Amino acid sequence: MAEERRLHKELGFWSLTAIGFSNILGSGWLFAAMFAAQTAGPAALLSWVAAGVLCALVALVMVELGATRPEGGGTVRWPLYASGRLVGTVIGWSVLLSVGGTAAEISAIMQYAAHYLPGLYSGGRLTGSGLAVATGLSVLLTALNWFAVRTFARLNNLVSLFKVLIPVLTVVALFLSGTHSGRLTDNGGFAPYGYAACLTALAGGGIVYSVNGFQAPLDFSGEARNPRRTVPSAVLTGIGLAVLVYLGLQLAFLFTVPDSLLTHGWHGVNFDSPFGQLALVLNLHWLATLLYADAVVSPGGSAYVGVALDARHTYALAKNGLLPRFFMRIDPRSGMARRALLLNLVVIIVFMLPFGGWQDIVSVMGDMYLLIYAASAVAAAVFRAHDVERGAPPAEGRVAGVHWIAPISFVVSNEFVYWSGWHHLRLTLPLVLAGVPLFLMLRRDSEEPSRRVELRDGAWLIFQLAALTLLSWLGTFGGSGHLPAPYDSVAVGVISLAVFAWAVRSGAAYLRTAPATALPPAAGPVPPNNPTG
Repeated sequence: MAEERRLHKELGFWSLTAIGFSNILGSGWLFAAMFAAQTAGPAALLSWVAAGVLCALVALVMVELGATRPEGGGTVRWPLYASGRLVGTVIGWSVLLSVGGTAAEISAIMQYAAHYLPGLYSGGRLTGSGLAVATGLSVLLTALNWFAVRTFARLNNLVSLFKVLIPVLTVVALFLSGTHSGRLTDNGGFAPYGYAACLTALAGGGIVYSVNGFQAPLDFSGEARNPRRTVPSAVLTGIGLAVLVYLGLQLAFLFTVPDSLLTHGWHGVNFDSPFGQLALVLNLHWLATLLYADAVVSPGGSAYVGVALDARHTYALAKNGLLPRFFMRIDPRSGMARRALLLNLVVIIVFMLPFGGWQDIVSVMGDMYLLIYAASAVAAAVFRAHDVERGAPPAEGRVAGVHWIAPISFVVSNEFVYWSGWHHLRLTLPLVLAGVPLFLMLRRDSEEPSRRVELRDGAWLIFQLAALTLLSWLGTFGGSGHLPAPYDSVAVGVISLAVFAWAVRSGAAYLRTAPATALPPAAGPVPPNNPTG
């Protein structure tokens, strides 16, 4: 807590909103509209709306946690508080792996920069010179995060403004260039590949990845001036703005693709650089130039925020004991976790060495945050159940309806993980399960509670991960197809609900016996005139 007090509380509503929006609107907007149209046709519009609604449900749970228990790197801390060391270690391990997501954004920058410097990227991989430039960029992003959070927020505000203007300008310019009528009903109809394709587009079309990252303001809640007021509105505003931008881009893509490219339907539309090449086809060369420039700036802005988030996660992992306490140190003058920044710089570079390509990195990292969201839903329900058992007054900042939103968000998170497909999960889930032997290695036999008790309290997470792996192999999202649709998704939902109930009971039992030092610091009671309690 002494280190926590060194964090500078400098961030207001607009700074937090810009952090969340910038983290969402990264490289995804440059690709997702095309891939979603390929997968679901015009019905991809429904996928964007569904992703926004479902992410808002998940966000409301995390908003309550951020408002009632603001803490630097909270998304790493809450599962530990609510479910014990096993769950805290496995989720913390997932967070440590997800640092590779920042490497994906840096790799995307290199891929687009190769339009001007062809030697950076070749055959889907970074070249030697590309890796050197990517390393230099990683060092630069780390250096920009080296100073006070106020400096970070001001620079991010400028980057976010540019990231908003270019997509909006793209939408306007494409529509003014001329549209084709009947695009929502021609070429096979509104849903040429069936409405089930909307689910596939969530993961396969890159929509989930594109909308991911809305939790960013929560990880800065320990540095917000008034977190209980500004964090919830910043998270939801960031989601709303991003979904509006994505819907505009999707409509612009659907209405302006030339008829000559639709001879084989939406499946046949294929660009290496969707909006940049579409602008060239439409003779909008000035727009193409801007788009290729923004293809560096947008992922760069997300990488900039990603480096800052990763440092707060690493700082929280050190507090959890998953990393040495050396990395928990906060520089007293800047209020930044500088040692954590340096460790993450090393991890980012290491991730670029074996993978090198944007898609390769994202295919492994895409589900990591979804598992954190699921664990956060459990944490919110556990804290509420524990307060009821103790007869404690409601914590200030509670969100109305979380008692039913939490189980829905847990199911939604697990469905998103499942829909990402067997091809990804066969790598991702075993990587996450590697956190179990890590827990056993870090766990000392003399510690209380016993190892057996901690394994019992966290068994629900191991079961859920094993069940998702099995169902993914049996199901229709890249699996064997032995469990046909829609029964595969129904099975995931039913099992997730049962596991959620199990997890809440286990968490409540854990908190009954947990020492007072292991309990989360909660906000005070809700004032009588506060309607959100």
